[in-house]
Amino acid sequence: MSENSAAKVQINDFFVGKGEPLTLMSGPCVIESEEMCLEIALALQKICAERGVNYVFKASFDKANRSSLHSYRGPGLEEGLRILKKIKEKIGVAVTTDVHTEEQAAVAGEFCDVLQIPAFLCRQTDLLLAAGATGAVVSVKKGQFMAPWDMGNVVEKIRSTGNSRIILIDRGVSFGYNNLVSDMRAIPIMQRLGVPVCFDATHSVQLPGGHGQTSGGQREFIEILAKAAVAVGVDSLFMEVHPDPHKAKSDADSQLSLEELPKILDRLLKIRAAIGGEG
Repeated sequence: MSENSAAKVQINDFFVGKGEPLTLMSGPCVIESEEMCLEIALALQKICAERGVNYVFKASFDKANRSSLHSYRGPGLEEGLRILKKIKEKIGVAVTTDVHTEEQAAVAGEFCDVLQIPAFLCRQTDLLLAAGATGAVVSVKKGQFMAPWDMGNVVEKIRSTGNSRIILIDRGVSFGYNNLVSDMRAIPIMQRLGVPVCFDATHSVQLPGGHGQTSGGQREFIEILAKAAVAVGVDSLFMEVHPDPHKAKSDADSQLSLEELPKILDRLLKIRAAIGGEG
C-alpha cells in the first residue's frame, strides 16, 4: 500500500490524517481526581483551539501495567468512565482511555470516542476484535517489541470487524535494559498501511522500570523527539501533561508540564508549516 493511500479517520467533527490539521491527544497519565482532569481538559481545549489544533483528552482509569504492586493505578473502570463522560459532556471534547480487556472495551466504547490499546497488548487478538466491534476509533500503541511493518497484522485484525477507524501510535523500541529508542522510519512505514500515525512523545522518553519500582524518564528529550516526528510528517501527537509533573502519581519523570505545552506546540507548528503541513 502506497504512502498516498493513508486513510483519514474521523473523530467527532474533525479528521486525523494527511492534509488535515495536527491532532493532539493529551492529558494526565492517570486520572488522579475529577477536578484536576476538568482543569487540564479545559486548559488544553483552549490552547489547541487558539492554534487550530484538534484535541482529544486522554487519561487512564486504570494503569494495569505499573512496575510495582504498590503503585497508584487509578480510580477504576466505573468511577474513571464517569469522570471521562463528564469531561466529554461538560467541556465538549473527544475523549480516549486505555482498555485492557474485552469487557472494558465494550463498556468504554459506549461513549469514548477513541479506545486506546496499550503497547504490551497490541497483539491480543480478542481485545483488538472487541475494540473494533464497538465502532469507536481504535488507537493502538506499537509494542516496544514490534517492528513497524508487523503492525499490518494488527490493522488486519481490527478491519476484520468492519471497523477501519484505526490510528497507530509509535512509542519507541526497547533498546537494551530500561531504555527506549525512537526510529522515525516507523512513522512513514506505518502510514503505508493505510492508517494515520500518531507519535507518543512522552512515553518515548520513558526509562521502563528505571527506578526499580517505578519507571524513570528523560523529560528534556520530549520536545526533541516531537520535533523529529513532526518533521517526518506524523499526523498526530500524544503528549501527557500534568500541572506539576514531579508530583504526578504515574510517569512523574516523563510527563510534560502543562505550563510548558503552549510554547512547545508553537515551535512544533512552525516545523509543520515549514514542511508544507496544515496547522
